[in-house]
Amino acid sequence: MNATATAPISPTRSRVPATLRWAALLNLLAEVMIIITGGVVRVTGSGLGCSTWPQCTPGSYVPTVEQAEGWHKYVEFGNRTLTGLVGFLAIWLIIEVYRHSDRRRSLTIPAWLVLGGVASQAIAGGITVLLGLHPITVAFHFLQSAAIVALSAYVWFHVFETSATPRLLVPRLVVQAGWLTSAVGALVIVLGTVVTGSGPHSGDADDPARFGFDPRTISWLHADAVMLFVGLVAAMLLATTLTGTDRRPVRAWGVVMFVTLIQGVIGYVQYLTKLPEGLVVLHMAGAAALVVALVYGMMGLRDRSGQRA
Repeated sequence: MNATATAPISPTRSRVPATLRWAALLNLLAEVMIIITGGVVRVTGSGLGCSTWPQCTPGSYVPTVEQAEGWHKYVEFGNRTLTGLVGFLAIWLIIEVYRHSDRRRSLTIPAWLVLGGVASQAIAGGITVLLGLHPITVAFHFLQSAAIVALSAYVWFHVFETSATPRLLVPRLVVQAGWLTSAVGALVIVLGTVVTGSGPHSGDADDPARFGFDPRTISWLHADAVMLFVGLVAAMLLATTLTGTDRRPVRAWGVVMFVTLIQGVIGYVQYLTKLPEGLVVLHMAGAAALVVALVYGMMGLRDRSGQRA
């Protein structure tokens, strides 16, 4: 293995403008926080703390003293306020991408998609409230967030790459296996929304809307998908170890395995302890971390430094 094979992704952090780095990082962190605060809204039964949308209550865009929702209105309004911050950060990201990346399509298109996703997410959130937190709209709202996190993670990691043509660090078959693993990971997350939509945390403590599935059955279906996913991640870790031209793919999929195992432990503990609120929120944060890890894992299978092996 030569020196090039172990070189970090180029350009290095020192060569990437600080404002672009911060815009990409804060955008990613804010998207993850939307998932976490959304989890807090759900487990506290504050999903209808603001009874309508886009106003919080008829005649006011902010909570009022007269509202009957009590402290729940502040939890829901806080989540809505964070959505506004996320929109600002998405706009800042686009500005920085145009300023510092020579308008590369590989960065500009994902950055615009992030902004479009934020707008559609706000609309979907409003529809969710207007439909009384129907479990399908709640699940779709979360999955939207996960997709935006994936886009934001791609932008963050790609900021430190060049516009050079990607060079695979593993055989193409391993890349295809990585896409399969990612697809199963997406299925795990989708099934996770069905599990949550069948359990006690509907987002509204007074009038819970549920899918109607047996929580135990759907939980074990989710667990079976998790076991398949863990096996595929282990296979990817072995494949990158045996076939990779350097250690970057191994490190990337080692991170995926670490996050997967932590998330699996949290999931089983929350199931065995009857879904305590804190663990439910932590599990949702873990889902966001898993999305970021999978993006990192897939991007770690190729090199865009412009250097030859």
